[in-house]
Amino acid sequence: MTAWLRDEGHQVNHKRIQRLMQLMGLKAIYPQPRLSKGECVSEKYPYLLRGLVIQRPNQVWGTDITYIKLRQGFIYLVAVMDWFSRYVLSWEVSNSLDTFFCMSALEKALARNTPEIFNSDQGSQFTSEVFTSRLKAAGISISWDGRGRVWDNIFIERLWRSVKYEEVYLKDYANVPEALHGLDDYFRFYNTQRHHQALGYRTPEQVFFGS
Repeated sequence: MTAWLRDEGHQVNHKRIQRLMQLMGLKAIYPQPRLSKGECVSEKYPYLLRGLVIQRPNQVWGTDITYIKLRQGFIYLVAVMDWFSRYVLSWEVSNSLDTFFCMSALEKALARNTPEIFNSDQGSQFTSEVFTSRLKAAGISISWDGRGRVWDNIFIERLWRSVKYEEVYLKDYANVPEALHGLDDYFRFYNTQRHHQALGYRTPEQVFFGS
């Protein structure tokens, strides 16, 4: 927040921002459990990221699904993220947990580039034959989280926390078109304006494209 305000031309320091956030009752909120449910599959893939040093964009991508509450009902949201830069390559929404919207997000991401490793949980959408076959056809190594190991896909979990507490819960979407508009604005902001401490206070776009 300090870095973003400075980028906007405000002369502030970390202590002042911390004090003001405390006065306003703003604090970090931690992610909730995942939604994806697994199913029996004929082929299993190991978790490839343990101990791996991620050094460049497109080395590792990750994906996950969360839900977005509307005033009446909810929708599901899937995103594909580059782990090195935290850049959100694509996202889609659906009113059901089918594989189609996950495939759509994957195809949009692959239209931009191809990762060396693609990581996901063991939800039925990502373990389906159509999903894994598309990855293998592109020459991508498949990595699956261990069951119940939320931290294996930590960057996506942090993305969901940001999406919900910086956008969704503040806007209280009434319907799907409103949600689509709000999410589109937020992901543009997240990629191009939101500074990350872990990225040296640069944006995901700056790191992903090396600018």
